[in-house]
Amino acid sequence: MKGPTTILNDPSGENEPKRFTFDYSYWSHDSFKAEASGYLAAAKPHYADQNMVFKDVGMGVLANAWEGYNCSLFAYGQTGSGKSWSIVGYGPNKGIVPLFCDKLFVQIDEKKSGGEAAAFEVEFSMLEIYNEQVRDLLNPASKRKGGLKVRQHPKLGFYADGLKTVAVNSYQDIENRMEEGTKNRTVAATQMNATSSRAHTIVGIKFTQKYQNAAGQETAKSSVINLVDLAGSERAESTGATGDRLKEGAAINQSLSSLGNVIAALVDKANGKKVRIPYRDSTLTKLLKNALGGNSKTIMIAAISPADINYDETLSTLRYADRAKQIKTKVAVNEDPTEKLIRELQEENEKLKKLLESGGIPEKLDDDDDDDDEEDAKPVSKEERERIRKELEEEMQARILASEQEMEEMKKTWEEKMQQSQSGPAVPDASAAKKEKESTPHLYNLNVDPQLTGMIVHLLKPGEHLVGSSNEESGETPSILLKGLNIHHHHAALLVEGDKVFLDRCEASPDAKIIVNGEPLTEKEELEHNDRIMFGANHLYIFAHPKQAGGQKKPAMTYEEAQAEMNQNSGFVVGKGSLDDLILNDDLIEVRPAIEQANTMSEEMDKKVKFELVIIPAKILGMVGSKKEVMVKMRNVELGLEYLWTKAKFMNRKYLMDEMYESFSDGEDINWPDERDPFTEPPDHEEMIGGLHVYLESIAYKIEAKEQLDLTNIKGIEVGKLNVELWPCTQTGKVLRDEDAFVDDPETDLKGQPLAFKVKILNARGLPDRFTDIYCKFRVYTMEPFQTQAIKKAINPDFKFEQLVTFNAIDKLELDYLLNGSIFVQLYGKQVPKKREGKKLNTKQIMKKEGIQKGKDIGAENVPQHTVDEGKVGYQFQVLTLKKRLERLEKKMAQMNKVVDVAEKSSKMRVKTETIKTVLRAKNPDAVEKAIKTIPKDKGAGDNEGVNGQPQSQESSACTLL
Repeated sequence: MKGPTTILNDPSGENEPKRFTFDYSYWSHDSFKAEASGYLAAAKPHYADQNMVFKDVGMGVLANAWEGYNCSLFAYGQTGSGKSWSIVGYGPNKGIVPLFCDKLFVQIDEKKSGGEAAAFEVEFSMLEIYNEQVRDLLNPASKRKGGLKVRQHPKLGFYADGLKTVAVNSYQDIENRMEEGTKNRTVAATQMNATSSRAHTIVGIKFTQKYQNAAGQETAKSSVINLVDLAGSERAESTGATGDRLKEGAAINQSLSSLGNVIAALVDKANGKKVRIPYRDSTLTKLLKNALGGNSKTIMIAAISPADINYDETLSTLRYADRAKQIKTKVAVNEDPTEKLIRELQEENEKLKKLLESGGIPEKLDDDDDDDDEEDAKPVSKEERERIRKELEEEMQARILASEQEMEEMKKTWEEKMQQSQSGPAVPDASAAKKEKESTPHLYNLNVDPQLTGMIVHLLKPGEHLVGSSNEESGETPSILLKGLNIHHHHAALLVEGDKVFLDRCEASPDAKIIVNGEPLTEKEELEHNDRIMFGANHLYIFAHPKQAGGQKKPAMTYEEAQAEMNQNSGFVVGKGSLDDLILNDDLIEVRPAIEQANTMSEEMDKKVKFELVIIPAKILGMVGSKKEVMVKMRNVELGLEYLWTKAKFMNRKYLMDEMYESFSDGEDINWPDERDPFTEPPDHEEMIGGLHVYLESIAYKIEAKEQLDLTNIKGIEVGKLNVELWPCTQTGKVLRDEDAFVDDPETDLKGQPLAFKVKILNARGLPDRFTDIYCKFRVYTMEPFQTQAIKKAINPDFKFEQLVTFNAIDKLELDYLLNGSIFVQLYGKQVPKKREGKKLNTKQIMKKEGIQKGKDIGAENVPQHTVDEGKVGYQFQVLTLKKRLERLEKKMAQMNKVVDVAEKSSKMRVKTETIKTVLRAKNPDAVEKAIKTIPKDKGAGDNEGVNGQPQSQESSACTLL
């Protein structure tokens, strides 16, 4: 960062540095020092702390709010890049939202103490968009199917129908409400396994100044401030999820994708093009319509990562921001007499009521300025027209209701609004709760999102505390109420006896999952300060005991460390030295708990599916390098089908499983068709049976190779044999025999020369009998993949396949590939379901029958780690090449011995080097014989002469020859 310029360097060095200029470019990755309060202050001048960012950015938002402009601020960037840090902040390092709210009330107090006659009103709302559904974070009890409906009003714009807006009188009120909203968000995320990085959070603040204008009319100057923390912007193609038939983009990623389309269209519009702005394509873009292209002053924070592995994502974010800065919004001060506003709303309502009464509902409400004319011009069926008519009727009725509510709000005094906000359930005082925690043993939650860690606190006062879910039949509610996966009514018991706290199992739930410090709880155990406890599949807590802690400030484990501890106790031990190890560990921390949740959902919904974690060397998957890949084996336990999913595909499906489970929890029908069901694969899905490496070193020496190789599956278990041959040949396909083709030194003899060889896949033997439509696929260098014909169900399929491969002129990279690389041959097939005999069992019963019982799934037996001994993979060809080269060298040695014999018989003390070169480099035996026959006629200088013209001894002549 240099001034307003951000410079991005390509770590590979392939591209020139990229420069982007914005209003501000802030560096906050390092160069800071922690003060006693925990605040991170600048250690070097280039570090931008939270106060600097607020001064430059937040104060501008505040000034615009006082002037009566709508303001929006949203943070965009990949997960972990610092969006929430900038918008909300952590602990004493407060972000723009809390600093803005604090400063707003400071300035209100200053105005009041200065004798200003105006009245000031601040209203607060907080919502989350997850999976295209709007959740009210201040009113979780209002949860409705599909979330809050997003509607459009001619005066109010797009709004979330039924969103709770509360009046606040101080910054402490807002802090308490934000704490409440974040806690509700944490509870919902934990119950429904939602990933917070995939949710958008919008904090809405409506600031109104009421005063009398020059004409004596009561006037309202209002500003709506939207502060938006967007979901992580990871691109689907970068995660590898693009190949899955079930796209999470249909829900999870739709909002960000639509936001990109809207920004691109607005840029085109700013540049004079006539384009449609697709605001209606997602919930997020509807609610941000004003911020993006309407009446709002908008600031975008683009958060980026300096890590080299995130270069592509960082470049994508910078380009996104570079486009967004070209957008121009049209702003106006929201200042009107209250009577005029009420009159306009009344007129709108009268107009809508007349339309409803007459039945003359239009095909489109004429106040929409989305440039949707193209869409509206499309022909629609009678049924579609009727559906649209009903939707518009519902929309009109909602508008009437919204206008009436808005008019009622305008007529209320500020005291009435405050009384209404305080009439609901009491909002816990955040400061009082924090004080009580300092002296009382308690549990607090751990979350993958640090912002949500510590938001759920259970104080443990003397006595017994039952942990579990509510029992609707008995009406019993445990003192520590947990909801979600694998939580029993009587899940566990916490006993506080004096200064000691014990955790015990409940007799009513012997198979309840309780993990303490990575190990299953088997008997009553005394807890110690900073112990880690997992209830069920996803309720992870830290036990804190202030008296045990004393004055020590030893930090508790983070979410990642607690998950790594469970990984280690499950048998997944990962090194910490290399970058590959760190990436593997991060993948395990993300995937293993998701697998446990998916397995629990499968059992509860009886999906007949079990997931297992597998770690596979890249080589087994045909990839270059020594790194290992985290993958997931999906097993249909009823039909005996197995599928290997990439991490990206599994995580994609996991979001859809969560969506299905939410419907299941709401009592909805979950018999979804296979094309929507995330627990299924289509019948014609092809799965890899096994693979092997065919090394090409023999071809570099132009030696043929014929071998029967072991086919191994992802576990490294042999699943059959494959007969493969490599034959050097001419560019036209004529096979070259060894004596005509052998190359002594590929480095000198092959460079710049054409090369051709045939790959022959003859047959496979001893394959599993559960596959049909079996075929082989392989790729040579950067060429397009080659594929054999598919053979119907057979355990010994004959492929009789051959493929000519040609290189025009071997360069350095191609030669390295031939000497050190391989062809990875993969055998694919479609699985044939096996028939289940006997009584039909549910998923849990099948698991028990197989000895994989719920409650043991933290152990390595349920989440097995399969790795492959790479030393056993495909070295037959290298051995064969060495044998061939040895045979060739022995043949050359025999030919040289013959040269010696002929020379001795001919009394030749010396042989011309030209003859020796001919013998050593001859391509066939005939050339060798021809060269040897020239030896008796060779009149090399000094044949029979020694030193100073004297004849040499026989011993000397032999030495000379050698």
